[in-house]
Amino acid sequence: MKQHWQQVVIRPEASLRTTIEVIDHGALQIALVVDDSDKLVGVVTDGDIRRALIRGLQLEHPVAEVMNKRPKVATLQDSKAQLIAMMEGHHLYQLPVVDDQGRVVRLESLQALYKQPAFPNPVFLMAGGFGKRLRPYTDDCPKPLLEIGGKPILQTIIENFVKSGFRQFFIAVHYKAEQIKNYFGDGGRWGISISYIDEVEPMGTAGAIGLLPDDLSDVPMIVMNGDILTQIDFSRLLAYHNEQQAIATMCVRQYEYQIPYGVVSLEHQRIVNIEEKPLQSCLANAGIYVLDHSLVKSIATQKKLDMPALFNQQIALGETVSMFAVNDYWLDIGREADFLRAQGEFAQYF
Repeated sequence: MKQHWQQVVIRPEASLRTTIEVIDHGALQIALVVDDSDKLVGVVTDGDIRRALIRGLQLEHPVAEVMNKRPKVATLQDSKAQLIAMMEGHHLYQLPVVDDQGRVVRLESLQALYKQPAFPNPVFLMAGGFGKRLRPYTDDCPKPLLEIGGKPILQTIIENFVKSGFRQFFIAVHYKAEQIKNYFGDGGRWGISISYIDEVEPMGTAGAIGLLPDDLSDVPMIVMNGDILTQIDFSRLLAYHNEQQAIATMCVRQYEYQIPYGVVSLEHQRIVNIEEKPLQSCLANAGIYVLDHSLVKSIATQKKLDMPALFNQQIALGETVSMFAVNDYWLDIGREADFLRAQGEFAQYF
């Protein structure tokens, strides 16, 4: 079935008459003009057509003579806030989103961006760790309750989800669990539902999912570490996961590190090159996941389980496992340096 925006896609040779019909039928006040490779070559609005008719053009003229050949577009990496800023800055009501090849992947509307969504998908937050690398801060306080910007890390995470339209939360707790339960309660302060999953002993980064109730809705679940500050667009992540029809999606970050030595390349025991302190790059697990309902149910038979092992199991079974690149703000509060950095950056991003 076509998505709504796909109903307003036309070719450059389409007549103005046909374009009017497409715009009227699509009710989006815009048509997207693409070439034979499905790349966006222009956009046309009902206002463009009215101005063309006033100039004397006939209804059988091709739309290529009328369309805006240099339209504003967004990329897959642009966040919701960036989309809104771009549209408001250029007085746009619709904005095509294109991939790296310039092909349209969706059409954003300002009205939809401002509309508060409501998702039935549960959110599972892992908050049971000991926070050993953050001692002595965590000697008397669990890491998710450490304050950044005047509020606990976990509160910022939950409030970001609430702003995105999520209402059902499960929090896995272990170390100083009562402090977390006493602070957040049943979630009523935020207008949400919070249930707690007690880990009698640490069960890894995925094992506690097996303790979830059996009556979860048959929809994907978002899983996230309880010590991450991020501005990721959770609704976009969920939409991407659904588009990929994946059993699981892992968020990844581009991670760069510099080798502090000269790296020697050899051929037949002879040095052929020496690269001084090269910069290496890789994709790293960002600690945020989307799991299909069927996968969540399958974890119930396991006890201790880590996320990488869960993903590798699904890959070995031939299931579709996708990755979602995180280009928004992201910081794992794992060490003291990260904790102090977050204190300085909080006001800028939250």
